[in-house]
Amino acid sequence: MLELVTALLEGFFHSPIVIGIGVAIVTAAGAWVHGRISGARKQKEAQAAEEAKARDIADQVDNDVGALPADQVRQELKTWEK
Repeated sequence: MLELVTALLEGFFHSPIVIGIGVAIVTAAGAWVHGRISGARKQKEAQAAEEAKARDIADQVDNDVGALPADQVRQELKTWEK
């Protein structure tokens, strides 16, 4: 009985159709994993670029506020109180 099962499995796994289906499954899984990894990488790069832009704007605001005299800063802040 074991010899029969072994022979059937051996014939099954040596079939070109089964091998082709296996290769197709492995290829599709590899493409899916690659897509997930590259998508995550692109998302991280986009987020880092947005954070760098926000930091640049914050630095510009800090520099502009630091360059103003104290009485002018108070006047500017009064317009924002409302």
